Amino acid sequence: MTPTQNIKSFSALGNPALRACLALALMLFLGIIFNGDGAFFKTGTHRDALRQISVYGILACGLTPVIVSGGIDLAVGSVLALVAVCAAKMAIHWNWPSALTVIACLMVGAACGGVSGLITAKLRLQPFIATLAMMVFARGLAKYASGGMKISTAILNPDGTYRYAEVPPFFRFLDSRVLGGNVSVVTIIFLVFAAVAWILMSKHIWGRHIYATGGNELASRFSGVPVVSVKILAYIVSGTCAAVAGICQAAQEQQGDPETGAGYELVAIAMVVIGGTSLAGGRGGIGLTLLGVLTIGYLDKILSINAVPEAGRLMLTGGIIVAAVLTQSRKKN
Repeated sequence: MTPTQNIKSFSALGNPALRACLALALMLFLGIIFNGDGAFFKTGTHRDALRQISVYGILACGLTPVIVSGGIDLAVGSVLALVAVCAAKMAIHWNWPSALTVIACLMVGAACGGVSGLITAKLRLQPFIATLAMMVFARGLAKYASGGMKISTAILNPDGTYRYAEVPPFFRFLDSRVLGGNVSVVTIIFLVFAAVAWILMSKHIWGRHIYATGGNELASRFSGVPVVSVKILAYIVSGTCAAVAGICQAAQEQQGDPETGAGYELVAIAMVVIGGTSLAGGRGGIGLTLLGVLTIGYLDKILSINAVPEAGRLMLTGGIIVAAVLTQSRKKN
């Protein structure tokens, strides 16, 4: 199967898409049954669910091309924390203009992703090891930049007293809702990034190269595909999406926490895998990732409105991930 045929097969309602749709339908059915005394039928529940999954969804959009190319990026949660600290410091403490803050933060995220991609593609280090190292490095850099403390509106003066700054208008905008208060700005950003990622992966030549590289890297090299640059760009996209998620996280929390984002990479990877994108590479897409994002999002929301403890939620999510991967393996065989 050629890369173009591969893309078309996943844009249609093929087996992975059908399984992802069934999984989402099952979640919605469970929500109807276990509705938390009618909470599931309220508009606010769905609005809040979309808002809560938006940051994870942005990460998942960046992870999809990396996983389709046959790689993995474990650093996105730490890059999110680093960018959240940078965004809070620039916008709150240094009073930088919003445009300059965004550009600088995007550069930080893209640089982290580029380094991971360079180590993976050029130096041929395993993606797991390369991004694990970046995960630790970015988390340490976030703690160093913040002095190990949250970057909030409380600013320490030289004499030991505190002064309080206002929340930047840019942060308030990102944390607001539009369309009559029914849709969060962060949700719109997530949908915009999903649309852009879909166009890049399904319509652009880079997307075809991503599928070819993930399907058979050696054959792609012999076919003239610039595998190194394709992989590096995939990691840059992942780092950039992590930067956007970090900005949104800082705006929602109104602070930059160096400890935020811990475990986010695992949730985002779970969303991609449950959607049907193969960890072996070469198969998947943004449409499937969106289904995975909604499935995990509604699963968490249903468990939340039914007062299921966090420990139970984590164990159930882990079991679902294993089931999804086993299903992929059996279908492949």
